[in-house]
Amino acid sequence: MKKKRVVDVVSEIVEPFTRTQGLELLDVEFVKEGPYRYLRVTIDKETGVSLDDCQLVSQHLNSKLDSIDPIEEQYFLEVTSPGVERILKRDQDFERFKDREVQLKLYQPFEGQKVINGVLVGLVEDNIIIKNEAMGEVAIPKSKVSVAKLVVEFE
Repeated sequence: MKKKRVVDVVSEIVEPFTRTQGLELLDVEFVKEGPYRYLRVTIDKETGVSLDDCQLVSQHLNSKLDSIDPIEEQYFLEVTSPGVERILKRDQDFERFKDREVQLKLYQPFEGQKVINGVLVGLVEDNIIIKNEAMGEVAIPKSKVSVAKLVVEFE
């Protein structure tokens, strides 16, 4: 039997718990940054994530991981919110944040630009539709975008 990936094991543990707490599990990453490994769990909720929410999920996850011990190497556990400049990954993110200012970082230039800011119109047939003054409304294939994120508008 194939050994499960760490992110799959952690997702199976934490997703039902977050749901019972009125939270949404957005992402689980197990990454190496410099000499260290990080198990990063990103959660969200409609009214915003509090420090207490992060602590609650962290404590639950720590106790479960200690009992089943699926990670052989040392790591740091981080439970976090997506932040104000959250990354848009899932299709429903592009629906939820319509009419908000976004920034797209591209793998290859599109009309001479690798970074495009604009208002999110939506996601249509795997194309991210944004509108800005310089380009009008453009459709950029999701596969050509390395990062899509919200942009905070300071007034």
